[in-house]
Amino acid sequence: MKIFHIHCLEDNYSYLIVDESTKEAAAVDPVEPEKVLQVSNSLGLNLKFVLTTHHHWDHAGGNEKIKELVPGIKVYGGSIDNVKGCTNAVENGDKVHLGADITVLALHTPCHTNGHISYYVTGRENEVPTVFTGDTLFIAGCGKFFEGTAEQMYQSLSVTLSSLPKPTLVYCGHEYTVKNLLFALTVEPDNLRIQQKLNWAQNQRQAGQPTIPSTIEEELETNPFMRADLPAIQAKVGRSSPVEALGELRKWKDNWRG
Repeated sequence: MKIFHIHCLEDNYSYLIVDESTKEAAAVDPVEPEKVLQVSNSLGLNLKFVLTTHHHWDHAGGNEKIKELVPGIKVYGGSIDNVKGCTNAVENGDKVHLGADITVLALHTPCHTNGHISYYVTGRENEVPTVFTGDTLFIAGCGKFFEGTAEQMYQSLSVTLSSLPKPTLVYCGHEYTVKNLLFALTVEPDNLRIQQKLNWAQNQRQAGQPTIPSTIEEELETNPFMRADLPAIQAKVGRSSPVEALGELRKWKDNWRG
């Protein structure tokens, strides 16, 4: 299994998931389909389907066009998310197969949108799994609570995604990492892992390189929104439960100007 990232719009990421033995591929949130197809064609891939994380235009906005450009392509999206161009609705626990070795598991991760889906992708036994988290989990951050509640985001981050194997590679929908880590430092100024990752991320961006992927393990160490269980973070935001702390952290972030 190979993953290729494609920088789209201002700060979006689309992805190609490739089954190396068959050259079959899937595109995640191909908002600029021509750009995604250019990469796919240059690699000699057979694009089989699209995985849409959620209905927002900067993720689903290329679906109709890619259906024109690749006749017969399937477009997967959350069953309650009203995804533009969707041909195959998925619910939590549904599986889709790609090529000889790849399995895609749909995980319902609501809050940013009600029907948001993250896609957990596994290949051969010796390969590290990956998860495409759209705008639910960012590196060192999480999506705004546009359609959901702190309870839902807690479930999505600290139950669903946190339960994935720690080495799982995290590919998110936007390049927000440096700002997210700067905010994380205001919450945990003594967290050395955050400081180290911020230095690394700043160097990556200065070199014109992406900061994806992260891992579930790194997120548990550096992402305040996945650390709301910690008494120190609850005390910092003046709340006494993980869900309340997560909600308060989101308010802090919404009002933070860096």
